[in-house]
Amino acid sequence: MTARSSSAKSATGKASKLQPSAHQVIYGVDTPTTPGRSRNMKAIRRTDTKPEVQLRSALHRSGLRFRKDLLIRTSARRVRPDIVFTARKLAIFVDGCFWHCCPEHGRQPAVNTGYWSPKLQRNVERDRQTDAALLADGWRVIRLWEHESIEHSVVTVQRALERSS
Repeated sequence: MTARSSSAKSATGKASKLQPSAHQVIYGVDTPTTPGRSRNMKAIRRTDTKPEVQLRSALHRSGLRFRKDLLIRTSARRVRPDIVFTARKLAIFVDGCFWHCCPEHGRQPAVNTGYWSPKLQRNVERDRQTDAALLADGWRVIRLWEHESIEHSVVTVQRALERSS
């Protein structure tokens, strides 16, 4: 039987579905998976998070028009900022405190640190690479934390746009 097979023959010779393993190996780390854990991880949004939607709504109410989740192909990598002002080459990211290791609110999980610590560190490294790729192609980058007030975030974006006009 190969690892790709989705069914196996039981002792009676009848085909039966393989049960998913109680563990998966992800990035070389043995990680327990359960239906509940899988459901939780699937529910984590990549786009349209509450802070991102609030910021977009506030920017739109102030008369600004932008693109959301637009794919930008830089010379080094593909990037999807949360909010993009294409004409002014301004990319905005609304980073979650946990996922992007906020110095004020980010925390290291106490459980399964062999999985989470490298994963969170890769997120931060990818953020730096993304910023560098955008900057190298003439874009300006703003990174806002989810805990920052909407008013502060709107002012930050408006100031950046004023500097580019």
